[in-house]
Amino acid sequence: MRSGAKIVMEALVREGIDTIFGYPGGVVLPLYDEMLNWPQVKHVLVRHEQCAAHMADGYARATNNVGVCLATSGPGATNLVTGIANAMMDSIPMVAITGNVNTWAIGKDAFQETDIQGITIPITKHNYLVTNVDDLPGVLAEAFYLANTGRKGPVLVDIPKDVFTAMTDKPFPETVTRRGYEIPGAPAQEQVDEVARLIAEANKPVIIAGQGVLASGSMDLLRELAEKAHIPVINSLLGLGSFPRNHELSLGMMGMHGEATGTLAVQDADLVMGVGIRFDDRLTGDTNTFAKNAKIVHFDLDPSEVGKTVTPVAWVIGDLKLGLEMLVPMVEPKRHDEWVAQVKGWQEAYPLVVPEGKFLSRTVLRALNEHTKGQAIVSTDVGQHQMWTAQFYKVMKPYHFISSGGLGTMGFGFPSAMGAKFAKPDSEVWCVVGDGGFQMTLQELQTAVEYGVKVNICLLNNGYLGMVRQWQELFFDNRYSSVQMGSPDYGKLADAYGVKFFRCTRVEDLDETLRQAREFDGPTLCEFVVEMEENVYPMVPAGKDNSTVIMDPDLPKQPAGATK
Repeated sequence: MRSGAKIVMEALVREGIDTIFGYPGGVVLPLYDEMLNWPQVKHVLVRHEQCAAHMADGYARATNNVGVCLATSGPGATNLVTGIANAMMDSIPMVAITGNVNTWAIGKDAFQETDIQGITIPITKHNYLVTNVDDLPGVLAEAFYLANTGRKGPVLVDIPKDVFTAMTDKPFPETVTRRGYEIPGAPAQEQVDEVARLIAEANKPVIIAGQGVLASGSMDLLRELAEKAHIPVINSLLGLGSFPRNHELSLGMMGMHGEATGTLAVQDADLVMGVGIRFDDRLTGDTNTFAKNAKIVHFDLDPSEVGKTVTPVAWVIGDLKLGLEMLVPMVEPKRHDEWVAQVKGWQEAYPLVVPEGKFLSRTVLRALNEHTKGQAIVSTDVGQHQMWTAQFYKVMKPYHFISSGGLGTMGFGFPSAMGAKFAKPDSEVWCVVGDGGFQMTLQELQTAVEYGVKVNICLLNNGYLGMVRQWQELFFDNRYSSVQMGSPDYGKLADAYGVKFFRCTRVEDLDETLRQAREFDGPTLCEFVVEMEENVYPMVPAGKDNSTVIMDPDLPKQPAGATK
C-alpha cells in the first residue's frame, strides 16, 4: 500500500524525470512532504507558476523529452495556463500536475477551488481529474505516454488533496493503451512513391523544414535527402537547428522576417516540400499567392494539418522519420546547379545587413554568434530581438534554439533558458530578451542565483516595445501609442539579486563584455543599450504576398522594385 503522493514520485522516476519545476500550496503539501524521500528528483522552486511551465517547456525542447511542472489549486493552477497554452501551440511534451481541493469539496466553491480541467480543455492534448487513488497509476502512465507520442503536447493531471493522502496497492500498468488513440506509423507506400516522382520531375525544388524534424529525430535523414537530391533547405522559426546553418544548401529562415533568399526561393520554386511544418500564417503570408508556381507536398504526422492553410498536390501522413527512411533510398541522385546558383545569387544580392558605426541589436547578436560559433543553446523571448536572433545566430546543433512560436509569449525567454540549462548543465546557455519581455519574468533571477544556474542574459534595451513600435511606425503613420518602455536600473536590480552585471553602451566594449560574461562562473545579466528605433528587415506585411517583401533600407544596393 502506498499513498497517491508516493505514486506521483514513483511515476516521475519510472519516466526518467530528474527535475521538476513548481511552487507549493496547501493542497499539494502531501506531495511536497513525500518529495523529501526522493532525492533523485530535483524540485526547482520558481517565483511564479507561469515560469514553472516555461522552464518545463525549455527543459523539454532541450531534451526532446517530457518537461514537468507542478502547482497548487486555484491561482497556482491558473498561473500555469499561459505556459500550457504555449506548449500546446508548439507541440511540446509536458505534464502539468496540479492539486485540487478535497473531492468532497469540489463544486462547493471551496477556498482556492478552480475547475482547471475545464479551463485547460482547449489548451491540452488531454487532461484528467483523478478522484480515486486506484486510478492514479494508470492515469500518470497514460499522461506521459500521450504527452510524448504522436503529435506531442501538454497533458494536465489534476489531483485532489485527499487523493494524495489516500492509499492503494494498484500497480502501474505494464503497457499503456487508450481506446481511439493510435500513434501514426509508417506512411502509405503510394504516398511516398508520389513524392519520389515529383522530386525526380522538379527543376526548382525547395524543402521547408520545421520542428517536426526535431521532434522525430530526423535531422540526418533530412540532410541526406537534401544532399542526394541537391535541394536547398529553408527553416521555419521552430525548425532552426534541424539543418546546419553553415551548410551550402541552407537558406536560413523564411517568412515575415525571414531571409529574403528563402522567401523568394519559395515563390519561384516548382516544388515546395513542407517537412514537419504546419504552414503557419507568418511563413505563408497570403495563402492565395504562396508558392504560386509550385506543386506543394506536405509531410505531417497530424492529418488535420494537411490542407488546413495551403492545398498540397501530395502528402505523406505518418511518422516523419519512417517516411524519410522510405523516401531517401527511392530518390535518385540529382543536381540542380542552375537553380542553386540562382538562389545563391539572391543570397549575395539581399544579405542580412549590419550597418557599421552604430550600436545596434544586430551588432550584438552578430558578435554573440561569432563568440559562441553557433554552439550555445539560445532561448529567446518574443519580439524584434527574437527575429534578429533567428537571422544572425547561426544555430549549428539540434535542440539548441528555443523560442515561443505559435503563441508568441513575452516573458518566455528567461525561464525557458533556465529549464534548458537544468536539462543540459554542461552546455553554454544564453537567453536573448528585450526590455519589455524580461520585466515580465525577471523575478526568476532569484531562482537562478539560488540554484547556481549559469545562464547568460543578453538584454537588448532599446527603451521600446520594439516590434509594436515598428508596426506603429510603418502602418500607423509613426503614431506611437503606449510603446515607450521605462526600465529599472538593471545594475541595481542585478546587485539586489546577487547576479553579475555588465552594462555595454559602445561597440568598442562589446567583445570584452561577452568574453567576461562567458567566463564568469554564475548567472550574468548583460544589458546592451542599443539604438532606440532599429527595425527588423526583411519584412512581409501581415497577410500580404511574400513577393512584396520590404527589403532592408540599409542594403548597399536596393533591388529593382523593392519596397522601402
